[in-house]
Amino acid sequence: MQNDVTREPAILMQQEGGIHRLTLNRPQRLNALTRAMLSELSDRLADIAADATARVLVITGAGRAFSAGQDLTDAGAIEDGRACRNTVERYYNPVIRQIHSLDLPVIAGVNGIAAGAGVSLALACDMVVAAESAAFDIAFARIGLIPDAGGTHQLQRLLGPARAKAAAMLGEKIAAPAAEQLGLIYRAVPDQELAATVDALAARLANAPTKALALMKQAFHAGDHHSLEQQLALEAELQSQAADTEDFAEGVAAFLAKRAPGFKGI
Repeated sequence: MQNDVTREPAILMQQEGGIHRLTLNRPQRLNALTRAMLSELSDRLADIAADATARVLVITGAGRAFSAGQDLTDAGAIEDGRACRNTVERYYNPVIRQIHSLDLPVIAGVNGIAAGAGVSLALACDMVVAAESAAFDIAFARIGLIPDAGGTHQLQRLLGPARAKAAAMLGEKIAAPAAEQLGLIYRAVPDQELAATVDALAARLANAPTKALALMKQAFHAGDHHSLEQQLALEAELQSQAADTEDFAEGVAAFLAKRAPGFKGI
């Protein structure tokens, strides 16, 4: 009997007008993550990174969940310390690094529950938009593990140390509207508006000066560990790169002519 990964790709990929969409596609398992699924996701991210026409990426889930996190039935994935380390280092960490290093904005469209590593995956994206019925379940403590796949980094950066440690240690489940209020995500919207909201954001970003957005992303990531002096120096360097692009010249020309700019992106 074939499993779900064999019957249909675990990651669905769509592309239209510079907008790429990756859909986690194990809805019968609430898009729980396996090593095979993470490898497939990594391959698709590499494809997008190599595509000069890509301008924005949307990551979402099929069915009623974004991702329930690590699939505990993925035999050998987390059975002991050695297996856990291998799974995190070989499968999760590359995906998080790829999302961070993509030279384009990444939107997470959280359509339902995000739990465990599913939270880490969503928070690795540049913008998180969630349905109001969705929730972020920081469930690691309930099975005796710590947040991984960048989870401790993202939670502390977004919530602050006190709130992040409490949420992780207590295994909190944060409803999407509360997540927006806490600054964990960008927006929580009515369920029926999620798809349209994400599509509108993606279209807006696809028509933006993509090179400048990529440089912004680089600067924000560096700001996590830079001193003020280091960040000022980096901003000067990245600004010089932005000012050498055709999009900068087009933006200034459009502003002076009082017309909409036609950015070309990367």
